Amino acid sequence: MRSAEFDRETVLRAAIGAFINKGYNKTSMQDLKRATGLHPGSIYCAFENKQGLLLAALEQYEKDKTDEFRQHFDGQEKVLDGLKSYLNHLVTNCGETSTNKVCLSQRALHELAEQEPYVESFIAQNLSRWQEGFRKVFEQALLNGEISGERKPMQRVQSLVMGIYGLRTYAQTHPESDVIKSLADQLFEDVCR
Repeated sequence: MRSAEFDRETVLRAAIGAFINKGYNKTSMQDLKRATGLHPGSIYCAFENKQGLLLAALEQYEKDKTDEFRQHFDGQEKVLDGLKSYLNHLVTNCGETSTNKVCLSQRALHELAEQEPYVESFIAQNLSRWQEGFRKVFEQALLNGEISGERKPMQRVQSLVMGIYGLRTYAQTHPESDVIKSLADQLFEDVCR
């Protein structure tokens, strides 16, 4: 049997958009065909099934978001400047009408929790790595004297992550960018004090 030839990252990013737009359960193979340009047979050959495509899309999503995360800290004089840049980018994404507005991991977790234990575990591992990135940010900020030691880095991380989830959710029904920006600024101040 011949293997399908396609640009994997392009296909996975298209699948990310499809899964974000409709959710996993409502995304049909025809939706995926339209989004990716691959016929269902090619999708099955390359990813085994729709769940396999979702897992590969989640993996690509994490890679893209990790690269994006790092870019906000590269070349910054202060660690907290990188965090501020990251939150400002999040605000911009929340104001868009595209798939950037919604987090694939959050959407899939809400939709598939308790239905698909393997997918839930996969997402939980991705989110743990995301939190670990924030923990390193706060530990470095503490070492640099940018924040006090009154709160442990992980307490700050938990508050930040909860706030980011809240910002993304709030932006779904209140997309005014000035309001989201104000909330993100308040979140930044709260986790850094």
